[in-house]
Amino acid sequence: MTRPRLSWGTAALLPMLLAAGPVFAADPPKIPAVDTGDTAWMLASTALVLLMTIPGLALFYAGMVRKKNVLATLMQSFAITCIVTIVWTVAGYSLAFTNGTGGMAPYVGDLSRFMLHGIEAQIKKGVDTGFILGAGTDGAAPQTIPETVYMMFQMTFAIITPALICGAFADRMKFSALCIFMTLWSLFIYAPIAHWVWAPTGWAGINGQLDFAGGTVVHINAGIAGLVTALVLGKRVGLGHENMAPYNVGYAVIGASLLWVGWFGFNAGSAVGANGRAGMAMAVTQIATAAAALGWMFTEWMVKGKPSVLGIVSGAVAGLVAITPASGFVLPGSSIIIGIAAGVFCFFAATSVKHLFGYDDALDCFGVHCVGGIIGALLTGVFSYGPLSATDASPDGSPGSLAQLWIQCQGVAATLVYSGVGTLVLLYITKALVGLRVNEEEEREGLDLVLHGEQIF
Repeated sequence: MTRPRLSWGTAALLPMLLAAGPVFAADPPKIPAVDTGDTAWMLASTALVLLMTIPGLALFYAGMVRKKNVLATLMQSFAITCIVTIVWTVAGYSLAFTNGTGGMAPYVGDLSRFMLHGIEAQIKKGVDTGFILGAGTDGAAPQTIPETVYMMFQMTFAIITPALICGAFADRMKFSALCIFMTLWSLFIYAPIAHWVWAPTGWAGINGQLDFAGGTVVHINAGIAGLVTALVLGKRVGLGHENMAPYNVGYAVIGASLLWVGWFGFNAGSAVGANGRAGMAMAVTQIATAAAALGWMFTEWMVKGKPSVLGIVSGAVAGLVAITPASGFVLPGSSIIIGIAAGVFCFFAATSVKHLFGYDDALDCFGVHCVGGIIGALLTGVFSYGPLSATDASPDGSPGSLAQLWIQCQGVAATLVYSGVGTLVLLYITKALVGLRVNEEEEREGLDLVLHGEQIF
């Protein structure tokens, strides 16, 4: 058998062909595959966070108003869920989570995801492809979940934040005003602040601010907006002279319980994966909530002589609020301190401080969410545990220190100023368009009949 011979030309080209071989044989760029475990947890977390608003917050608030306003209060949470879903789809998600352009990049995103443009590109030929979320926790590889899931998860945060504001102005805002104001607020207040903290180009995140699940983005933001709205609208008719007792504290307990359960999606889901950080976030959420509920209960018992049912559930919500920014960054022992501080200080903010200054924060949106959010944000700077607090801005972690506390203070102050002033401007725009408040006769008759033509018998 004669061996084949290489021609001189072929022999001369052989080294080049061998060198080029790997280029010709290389596989096409791989599209990251979806991590099914992370995706399953994020789908569940998204449903849990939506549960917080409907029916959780809806029942919690409806149980604390008078009978003539129960349906209107339920309607507020339900309608906001619908309104913000559309606003988030059209532009809110894009403004919050795209990188932005030029000098505006640290402050707000661009419109490259307008109407969720581009998300469909991640589903190609029936194969799920992943949305890379950056460095994974616990030293893991970057997390990949469908961008539709991440968008939906963040949508549920965007929904509950304006819904929380309703607690401050309960019993007195026009429904038309609510629809306009919440649309504007979602676009011009919530989306930019979410971008500051959670977008890769946001100035607060780059500065090193720690806000795991929304202490500033959600709670301080909603709380200060609630206070401004309550001040602009004024006090409820008959406050201090008429019986303002809750219609059904049982509704409030059920609502608070649903909030507690849903909050595991809120906090543990913010790990954006099924991992050790999610487990720690879930644990400290449970611990801090229990500590805050007991802190409020025992404080009220000492001050007023009896521990009320409404008090203990309000304390639990205060604990959930305070642990939110810290949940992915602190250890169980620290969470007890954060919870107790929230329960005690929020009790006095919702009772003594409110009465001292005379503002009508009807359902204690400011006293629980803003004050609780500030407590949690600041104590995150004190108790953050290095290995847990690693971020893109600080890969080695940010253990509690005066420097970290100062960074947290900057985030709190910026949120208070931007949200407070921005809310005031949007309220006056809304007032010029449709007015803000029902008249005195309508308020006395009740919002259920006046605004919606229905009532509870």
